[in-house]
Amino acid sequence: MDDYDLSRAQWEELIDQWIFSERDRAILKRRLLDGICFEPLAEEFDLSTQRVKAIVYKSQARLFRHIK
Repeated sequence: MDDYDLSRAQWEELIDQWIFSERDRAILKRRLLDGICFEPLAEEFDLSTQRVKAIVYKSQARLFRHIK
């Protein structure tokens, strides 16, 4: 994320535009914008840590494909 000089509002707009699942958007925003680690995210969303990691990595890949 540091390679892209975007404001928080711009990141939120891009996430809202390209990540279609409401849950996945919320997880990605908490991870990228708020810096929350995977374990607390897993607890917050009642998912396994591994599932949260998969959601974040998949969502990041989709998001970054559209902003390069």
